[in-house]
Amino acid sequence: MSVRALLTGWFSFLEGEATAGDVLALRRVEEVMRERRVPYDVVWSPGFRPGALSFRDVEPGRYGLLLFVCGPLHGPQVAGLHEEYAHCRRLAVGVSVIDPGDPAVRGFHEVIARDGPDVAPLADLSAGTRPPRTLPPVVGVVLTGGQQEYGGRRRHEGTAERVTGWLARQDCARLPLETRLDDRDWRLCRTPEQWDAVLSRLDLVVTDRLHGLVLALRSGVPALAVDPVAGGAKVSAQAQAMRWPALVHAEQMDDATLAYWWEWVRTEGPARAAAHAASPPPDLVAAALRSTLFA
Repeated sequence: MSVRALLTGWFSFLEGEATAGDVLALRRVEEVMRERRVPYDVVWSPGFRPGALSFRDVEPGRYGLLLFVCGPLHGPQVAGLHEEYAHCRRLAVGVSVIDPGDPAVRGFHEVIARDGPDVAPLADLSAGTRPPRTLPPVVGVVLTGGQQEYGGRRRHEGTAERVTGWLARQDCARLPLETRLDDRDWRLCRTPEQWDAVLSRLDLVVTDRLHGLVLALRSGVPALAVDPVAGGAKVSAQAQAMRWPALVHAEQMDDATLAYWWEWVRTEGPARAAAHAASPPPDLVAAALRSTLFA
């Protein structure tokens, strides 16, 4: 009868965390388990994956092998595994050893460390995985909580909450962005050219800001625009001026509408945005300025 393994890590603890590297390291271990035909289960923090197998659901007696994957070996949470799973063979793999005398370390029957005192460094388990050929889109998220000038017509907070809540459920890499420039804040761009550099690397933009829409199209990046002002305001006006159809009004926003325009900006949007960048609309404001200055 095969020994069933329980795969754990910092991603398993309620107060732990799951990093991209942790999860990729876990996937590499899962590949090895499948290659060796070892049946296994993975324990997840309910804070990260609600509904998945968690420590409160596990029956320790079902397992003969416990693997702790990735991260540092230290602290009472790791040490507690040795008591709860004392009947199991316990193995730590791809971990960092800070203090070899720590009970969290000494409780394992074997430790395959990636680094530690008197240990030749080994490549992290995540290095053995390869990115898929098809990746999720990178989405710049440009939202505002300001614009008090619209008074009672403001729907900004509710709009942002609805949009981000919906966006969190989509398969995409979300990149929060701010159009404000600042010489002092390292997190912000200092020049418009730096902002252009970010835009050029995005697949699409989701925004409730006028310049989020305009600058995206200027760079040939499709945008899903949301007007956060009841009745429509400057975002709607720019969408009309630039003949950009992917616009959702705050009072008409629902999951079905967002899903429709999300699909549109990912399929038809890139070509339309590229056309905007190649042939921008007539600069009528500058033309009016010339007429006024030189009248």
